[in-house]
Amino acid sequence: MSLQTRLMTAVIGFVSLILIIVAVITSATLGKTMEDQLDQKLSEYAHQLVRISQAVAPSSATAQNVLASSPAPPVGVLFVVSSPVTGFSGVVAKSEDGDEFAGTLDPLTGAQLAEIAVSLKDTRVATVTLTDLGSYRVMALPTSNGLIVVTGLPRDEIQNQLTQLLTVIALATIGGLILLALTTAITIRVSLRPLRAVALTATRVANQQLDRGEVTITERVPAYEADPRTETGLVGASLNKLLDHVNTSLASRQKNEERMRRFVADASHELRTPLASIRGYSELSLRALRRTDSQAEAPEVIESTTSSLERIQAQSLRMTRLVEDLLLLARLDEGRELVYSTVDLAQLALEGLSDARPTAADHHWVIEVPDEPVTIVGDAGRMHQVVANLLANARTHTPAGTTVTLSVAQEGQEAVLRVHDDGPGIDPAIRDELFARFARGDSSRARQTGGTGLGLAIAKAIVEGHHGLITVTSEPGDTTFTVRIPMNPATTGDAPAEA
Repeated sequence: MSLQTRLMTAVIGFVSLILIIVAVITSATLGKTMEDQLDQKLSEYAHQLVRISQAVAPSSATAQNVLASSPAPPVGVLFVVSSPVTGFSGVVAKSEDGDEFAGTLDPLTGAQLAEIAVSLKDTRVATVTLTDLGSYRVMALPTSNGLIVVTGLPRDEIQNQLTQLLTVIALATIGGLILLALTTAITIRVSLRPLRAVALTATRVANQQLDRGEVTITERVPAYEADPRTETGLVGASLNKLLDHVNTSLASRQKNEERMRRFVADASHELRTPLASIRGYSELSLRALRRTDSQAEAPEVIESTTSSLERIQAQSLRMTRLVEDLLLLARLDEGRELVYSTVDLAQLALEGLSDARPTAADHHWVIEVPDEPVTIVGDAGRMHQVVANLLANARTHTPAGTTVTLSVAQEGQEAVLRVHDDGPGIDPAIRDELFARFARGDSSRARQTGGTGLGLAIAKAIVEGHHGLITVTSEPGDTTFTVRIPMNPATTGDAPAEA
């Protein structure tokens, strides 16, 4: 059963119940009022007939004789006299030619008189249903001459009015319920329209292929159906917000997948080069050894084999460094590999610059550190690697004569390390992907332009492992890498452990 059907059933059911209760109460109240009025009228007629009956002798006291000496009673009046001499007799006034006060007096049958006597056995006023006459309200009163006078008035008028009232109420109720059903159906349908829009939008989204490829969810609940000021509109607004989050997540997933494919391709390329070199030099050495026929060729073979083994060793070391870098990134992604202790960042910067200066004597190296130690809680070895990678990046991607400045400072609750150079700057096209894995300023992968492209990615992972932030700003003649590390151990989320 749909929500609309349930709501309509509930509303119409409750309203019907209320209308039925009102109709019952109304008819009961009106019936009681009319019964009281009939009893009052009956009492007046009864006392009037008692006065008339007292003037008649008991020996001749019959209903016909009593009424003969009085004006004709209204149509429908029932009159019974009980005399110890003449016994029971009774008449009922019948209409003649539609005149309410002119008619005939028809005698009551013995069965009708018996029904009256039974109804008045233990009471003075009663309601009795007489055969062939209908329902009557009767009252028995004694007279001073020993008679018992029973007067009755018909209840047909009350029943007719109650029947008309109930008919009107029933027709009004049915009409009102039909109007209520139409109004409720229209109101509920309009009110639930935003929910139908939500269902249609969710169905269209569910029919999309979201498990592969580049996915963009463009389906949204229309703005006019997603008014957060209404309950149903709030559902649509919430679904739109959810779809925005899902769309962002899918875009992020697609970007991660593309980055992973690029990562696998780059890693495969980086590993293929040293493997190809190792294979080539090993085959060359084996071929040279097989072709050695004389003692005279031995020195040349030894020299060639030695050179090949040296190249094999160099490529093996290069491949080892690449694999170690990849393993380090994987461990940093898992939150492992960092061993916390107290680290003097100023001292670490001095050592890093001392290591970098001999590798690029054609650069100008400047160090700016405060006199007081700038201590953080972190991994000394990994922070040294951050400094080394940033300095190596500045050395590799700037020409001879470039000034590289390494500075350390304390700013508030953060230790700040900056590497600045006045080189040509970073290409804006690659600036956003600078900290991605295997990112390079030169896509040719030439050895002269740097290493594997993992240096800045490792630096970023280490800094983020310390709950810090690394950023870069660059323009021609002014490039600065900035590393910010929280100094308060509580902000790192890790308990410092002296190593």
